[in-house]
Amino acid sequence: MENRRKPAPRAATLDINCDCKEYVLDYLASSFPVQLFELCSDGDGNLYSRPAYDDDGNMIVSREACRRRDAMIEKLASLPPVPGALDQIVQHFGADEVAEVTGRSRRIVRRTGEDGEVRFSVENRSGSANIGETHAFMDDEKRILVFSEAGGTGRSYHADLGAKNQRRRIHYLLEAGWKADAAIQGFGRTNRTNQKQPPMFRPVTTDVKAQKRFISTIARRLDTMGAITRGQRQTGGQNMFRAHDNLESFYARDALRQLYMLIVRGKVEGCSLLAFESATGLSLLDAEGGIRDELPPITTFLNRMLALTIDLQDILFEAFEGLLVARIEAAVAAGTYEVGLETLRAESFLVTDRRTIYTHPGTGAETQLLTIERKNRQAPVTLDKALDLRGKDGAALLVNARSGRAAVRMRARSLVDEQGAVHRRFRLVRPMETTAILADQLGTSHWKDVEPDAFAIAWNAELRELPEYETGTLHMVAGLLLPIWRSLPNESTRVYRLQTDAGERLIGRRVSPAWAARIVDDGPSKLSAGDAWAMLLAGDAVLHLAEGQRLARVRAMNDWRIELTGFNDLGVERLKAFGLISEIVSWKLKLYVPAGAAGADVFARLVDRFPIERVNDRKAA
Repeated sequence: MENRRKPAPRAATLDINCDCKEYVLDYLASSFPVQLFELCSDGDGNLYSRPAYDDDGNMIVSREACRRRDAMIEKLASLPPVPGALDQIVQHFGADEVAEVTGRSRRIVRRTGEDGEVRFSVENRSGSANIGETHAFMDDEKRILVFSEAGGTGRSYHADLGAKNQRRRIHYLLEAGWKADAAIQGFGRTNRTNQKQPPMFRPVTTDVKAQKRFISTIARRLDTMGAITRGQRQTGGQNMFRAHDNLESFYARDALRQLYMLIVRGKVEGCSLLAFESATGLSLLDAEGGIRDELPPITTFLNRMLALTIDLQDILFEAFEGLLVARIEAAVAAGTYEVGLETLRAESFLVTDRRTIYTHPGTGAETQLLTIERKNRQAPVTLDKALDLRGKDGAALLVNARSGRAAVRMRARSLVDEQGAVHRRFRLVRPMETTAILADQLGTSHWKDVEPDAFAIAWNAELRELPEYETGTLHMVAGLLLPIWRSLPNESTRVYRLQTDAGERLIGRRVSPAWAARIVDDGPSKLSAGDAWAMLLAGDAVLHLAEGQRLARVRAMNDWRIELTGFNDLGVERLKAFGLISEIVSWKLKLYVPAGAAGADVFARLVDRFPIERVNDRKAA
């Protein structure tokens, strides 16, 4: 360790090339086209070009081409060398701050002389340098660690309780490579047992769209590795990647085919069919001018994107990702997006009711319907964090003129529909949720730009109304599932796991309150008005009331509302006296339950007069 920290002897200033500039310059000098060509015609009158020579047989060169060649060589020769990523990190932060565990025997480091002059010198590293650098990082002598696959094997860099350095590791994945098992091993170096706190993973990529192909490959392989080894896809990537980071999924292939259709119809602005085919070399039409049955696969498309200009990459990827995000969000909203086994987390899980709904005749194994009380600690966005978001591009402070609620408007990814139209969207960040809204809807809504003072008043008012804890009820079918799998509701096939306060670990399918109320013998008759109202607001159920009336959540005027149908025209005045709101839509009378706290009171009076007779599941769209 002492020899390693001993300062390197003073050496002459280095004047060496650490890049491939000489190869590029030599290629330009010898291969840049400078010879003149002349037009000729054959016996049939067809024009062609041929090299031009003088009377002595010497090649004639173009002075303009030579000037351009020399100017390009001069420009390239004047460019400073670009160090590799590892050298940039070491030279920027300094060798005294960066612990390098890569196995390199020599490296170029930056030194500051006694006169303050900065120079670069070659540093020789011994075979035991990796051990010394590891100890320096774990002993908190160096706060930055860089390790490679060679340097990560057999070593641990986590916030061990027995180490001096117990800071949280921020793990930047600079070069993921192509081997999923090697990537998983690298992640495990900073995330191990006996640690004070887990690391935070940060995959690194550039803003060149086509380079997402590399992140996509490692994301797909990590998901596959997790599914094979542990039966759960998220265990491979450790939740570092989003759903649309995998550009080779079913949704991506479907989005790519739709992109091809839009290109053929000329719906992608800035990229015609001719420009796409000439730039990528991919053909989308057959000999008869129709769309080919076998279109280029997603892997070929992603590889060809790497050869395109940056502008064309941006155009194609913007359309492609818009189609992909639209499909994934639609699947998530419908409950059909399969994400594997999910873990539910809360402050408290308490089983309040347990009913056996099926018993296998051969083994006696049971299927149980569990009612679980869930308690969550509220973690709203504070006013300071909301004001910090204002500094981001496109952000603005809004207050709803009708409800008085506050929100921060931020940019969101646009969606592309099947007709090729691009729909701009914004994200509305509120104290307890973040929602996406179309730009057209936002322009016609009650959200208005306000000053920071008015925004702070509205934001703090909403924070004061929030309780410390949020409570709710969830229903889960656990135990033996396969024999009755087809009998379970098809609104969602997600499988969840949780651990109760008593230490019981449960795995099963979550079902809606409507299905749970219908499956038990005393379901609808014992539903409280509060539970039924919560089911309506969540869109989980449709309530059938006495005298053939029906309550359901519908989309009206760009908002979710509770509509009453099946009422008699003679009882409209009585229903309005209960507090229902009447509106004329398309020349037809509609009755709605008011929103907010007043709606719960109106609903309670309504079901007291017209009791709930039946509860039906509300199928996901």
